[in-house]
Amino acid sequence: MSEPASKRDIELTVNGHRHRASVEARTSLGEFLRESLGYTGTHLACEHGVCGACTVQVDGAAMRSCLMLAVQADGCAVTTVEGLAAADGTLHPVQQALRDNFGLQCGFCTPGVAITLATLVDGGAKLSAEEMELAMSGHICRCTGYQGIRRAIRQLVGQNAGEAA
Repeated sequence: MSEPASKRDIELTVNGHRHRASVEARTSLGEFLRESLGYTGTHLACEHGVCGACTVQVDGAAMRSCLMLAVQADGCAVTTVEGLAAADGTLHPVQQALRDNFGLQCGFCTPGVAITLATLVDGGAKLSAEEMELAMSGHICRCTGYQGIRRAIRQLVGQNAGEAA
């Protein structure tokens, strides 16, 4: 018996690991990452692209995984929050800055915030704190009041300024 016409075969790399799967055409990338591959660090909340909790990198660009279909990621490299830290457990500078500045509380928004900040930091552009905060305006956090996240951004901007000197 053949697969239903609504299923598609895809192949993608997630956090450096190659995955092949047959997915329903309507399955979001976020659902696929969580339910099929077990990358539960990607949080699904609003499922309308508003809150930012589900943000992942797709070929180096920050994307809302609730708005992207898994079939659209066929052939792509995806990075989830689980893929930010080094293999030895060393935190990514963004994760360390969020930790240092209490930029997380309940942790629900943290994966999306971390991915968006990592995309900005790893992208090579030397952004000001104000530019980074503007880029974060698409993330909703109910717990922190954003002050820890803003302090983490200032730490990251300071690190970038130190590297340029």
